[in-house]
Amino acid sequence: MNQGEAMQVTATLAPYASDPAHSRGRRHPASPAPTRNAFQRDRDRIVHSTAFRRLVYKTQVFLNHEGDLFRTRLTHSLEVAQLARSIARSLGLHEDLTEAIALAHDLGHTPFGHAGQDALHECMAAHGGFEHNLQSLRVVDELEHRYPHHDGLNLSFETREGILKHCSAANARRLEAAEPDGVARRFLDGTQPSLEAQLANLADEIAYNAHDIDDGVRSGLLRLEQVAEVPLFAGFLAAVQRDHPGLQGRRVLYESIRRMLSAQVYDVIDATGAALHQAGPGSADAARMAGPLVRFGDDMRQRSLQLKRFLFANLYRHPQVIETTTQAQQVVRELFAAYLAQPGELRPSFAARADRERAVADYIAGMTDRFALREHERLTGRRLLAT
Repeated sequence: MNQGEAMQVTATLAPYASDPAHSRGRRHPASPAPTRNAFQRDRDRIVHSTAFRRLVYKTQVFLNHEGDLFRTRLTHSLEVAQLARSIARSLGLHEDLTEAIALAHDLGHTPFGHAGQDALHECMAAHGGFEHNLQSLRVVDELEHRYPHHDGLNLSFETREGILKHCSAANARRLEAAEPDGVARRFLDGTQPSLEAQLANLADEIAYNAHDIDDGVRSGLLRLEQVAEVPLFAGFLAAVQRDHPGLQGRRVLYESIRRMLSAQVYDVIDATGAALHQAGPGSADAARMAGPLVRFGDDMRQRSLQLKRFLFANLYRHPQVIETTTQAQQVVRELFAAYLAQPGELRPSFAARADRERAVADYIAGMTDRFALREHERLTGRRLLAT
């Protein structure tokens, strides 16, 4: 019997899990659904949102036009949700809440990945800045227009709390003033979000470390021999080569990544289970007060950090990636300046808003890569990146 078969997997909700029957509710009253719990409804609303569909044409690492098989924000979000839900089941956490948070965590991301986010933050420096986690909350609270009586998706507190993964102190105070004891309160009092939110956050890291190796090698910017020098990956690659001496090509890479992912999942389950046993939280609220509990073991954490540093130095800072993202940042900056100078070029609902700079930021953040490039060419007459 292998490790996965030996591990007991349960769908029983643990006492420290979030329970939709005891949710803190929605911002706008809503009648319960006859066949779905509150977190299922959140998940479904996210999947049917416009912002979710846009993720298919938003950059993860490689711009959308650079290849059909590279991850996008959408496929990344699906991979995060799969990993998070699998771990949630083993820990007795609420799978639907975990999945909803994972699917929504990047809804506020700009076109062109982190490069676009950095450029938009620069543009908004004098107007409150730009944080993509806060923007994801804005999307589900305000910018989706799907219901007759309110803006946003009207998600439950627990899903909104998980979406707001990071938040500056200034923005946390502003959110707290508008929503006392709300989703930003934990950034001011030092408590944690739900265990499901903690899990979605860690699953995000596990997913992008793995798929960025895959995409990096597929692109030719990374060589398998380079990745083989990273301790976390090296052991699994050696084991695959030992177990399958005749294996060639991408099968070697895929099998090594698969084993690495499995080992990380089992490590999170073991380390988190031990932390929960030691802390002994008897409720979801008690877990929030116990410090971060969803974690890697010490050795896996160290090896994961080494992999992140490798990817940062060799993939994210690769000259070819830097060249592309530098041009992408120029697109965002010039779009921002063009819309401020010509607000009539905005969609009418954005042009009518009094908060002009934030309206422009919201509009640009909602763009796909290819729409941003088309708009930039239309407004400036120049094409910086091929579409």
